[in-house]
Amino acid sequence: MKTSAAVGRWLRPWQVVLLIAAVYVGLTLARFEGDPLSFVIIGTRFDPGLPGGTQGYDGQFAYQIARDPLGAAPYLDVPAYRYQRILYPLLARCLSLGNERLLPWTLILINLIALPAGTALTEAILAHQGLCRWYAMTYGLFIGLLMPVRLDLTEPLAYLLVQAGVLAVRRGRLGAGALWFMLAALTRETTLLFVAGYALSLLASRRWRTALRWAAAATAPFLLWQALLYLWLGRWGIGSGGEFATPFQVVPFRGWWIIARFNPVGFVVMSLLVLPLALLPAVFALLAALRTLLKGERGPEVWTLLLHALVFPFLPTSNVLDPLGLARFTAGLVVATLDYGAAQHARRALNYALLWTLTAIFLFNDAFLPGG
Repeated sequence: MKTSAAVGRWLRPWQVVLLIAAVYVGLTLARFEGDPLSFVIIGTRFDPGLPGGTQGYDGQFAYQIARDPLGAAPYLDVPAYRYQRILYPLLARCLSLGNERLLPWTLILINLIALPAGTALTEAILAHQGLCRWYAMTYGLFIGLLMPVRLDLTEPLAYLLVQAGVLAVRRGRLGAGALWFMLAALTRETTLLFVAGYALSLLASRRWRTALRWAAAATAPFLLWQALLYLWLGRWGIGSGGEFATPFQVVPFRGWWIIARFNPVGFVVMSLLVLPLALLPAVFALLAALRTLLKGERGPEVWTLLLHALVFPFLPTSNVLDPLGLARFTAGLVVATLDYGAAQHARRALNYALLWTLTAIFLFNDAFLPGG
């Protein structure tokens, strides 16, 4: 027992996550003879621009923006949509000092640091409420946050910034929280659901002016960037996805069950993944948030959980059909669930959230790789 307690004092969840992520990165590099561009997965359709070429995956767009911030549009599927996630590629470019050979390495390095750092912040949020730090393993081992390290995607950095904002507000630093959320929005637009949740909490407590000022501080740079993108590229960045994305649905869960109309067998197979990964947790989260609101609780974590859960019934079919895309979108729900569980001391929610760690078994499964 003493040995176990000693291990618990020096071994932390973020260290375990760092080790797993580093091993995964190392094995991937070894598999591709040390080539960091294997993380980018550039499609020949976009670079060098071959008609009917390969599609590649989303990390290529961050790489192209980082390589040439003002001239990347020809290499992007939907330029305004990709450019709105500007912070990750710009940070990689700054760290590389504009050296194109170093750039693929800085893209990897940022995410390799961001994932365990986000796990550490999740630990701090849990510890602040007197809860076990090891619930943070859900954050670090969820496939929707772990796989993006392999693919140069924005999620690890975006949710690191979200958790920094959550912890700042939890410690009474509302202004610092707005700054972190603002940076998160410029990394990935879906993090605005957290901004909306915190603003709703302030409104629910009748802090009208504070809510308006805080929301303006957290969103103004993002809105300004959207306006600049429209003037520059003739299109708003906000949308449901890249080139082949379908719109959000109006009928609840239509993006899921419509698959049964043209592929019944595929519908059953997809449901085995879609239901436990995202749709059922979203339903349970919705019920938990509504129940908590009916009890008179108006904390920001309740509102963020509610907003994230409400989105899932209306997901586009393109999201539902893409296992990795769905997992990436679910990352926000995972983070919102952990924050809610910490704020409400909801151990049942935290225990159920641990089931998301099982998705780490897909780390080497082709179903979660582009084209898998």
